[in-house]
Amino acid sequence: MTYWTKVATSEQEHSDCASVRHHVFIEEQGVSPSIERDQHDESATHIIMYDEKTPIGTGRVRLLAHNEAKIERVCVVKEKRRSGAGKQLMTALEEASARMGAKAAKLNAQTHASYFYEKLGYTVTSPEFIDAGIPHVTMSKPLTSKSGLIAD
Repeated sequence: MTYWTKVATSEQEHSDCASVRHHVFIEEQGVSPSIERDQHDESATHIIMYDEKTPIGTGRVRLLAHNEAKIERVCVVKEKRRSGAGKQLMTALEEASARMGAKAAKLNAQTHASYFYEKLGYTVTSPEFIDAGIPHVTMSKPLTSKSGLIAD
């Protein structure tokens, strides 16, 4: 199944991002609302994914030093997991990263999802740590011509 993604620009699209994050992180995973939103939400580039008109996934990206993108708050509603939505969402986030000038992307993956990111070319670069009460690892991936995103 093919879903569609876009950079969130309107108030409604940003609201849809927040709704998906609330559903997945707060309701499903028990993350405290006080830490789910942070100081980077205003400045980050948010991607929203839809199944027709229904928001089903989101993530955000911001550019760090040394042309490295940080991909964060990636989530897909439970009903659409294992449908290809996550892979498509990550492609959109990597493309947004490349448009920002990033030569590499990094993210903090929940450890249970690290295999998903490994299949997309990410490598674990940290020991396990706890964030929001959930085990995570940092992972990174070069955005090279092999990935079709940027030229070497």
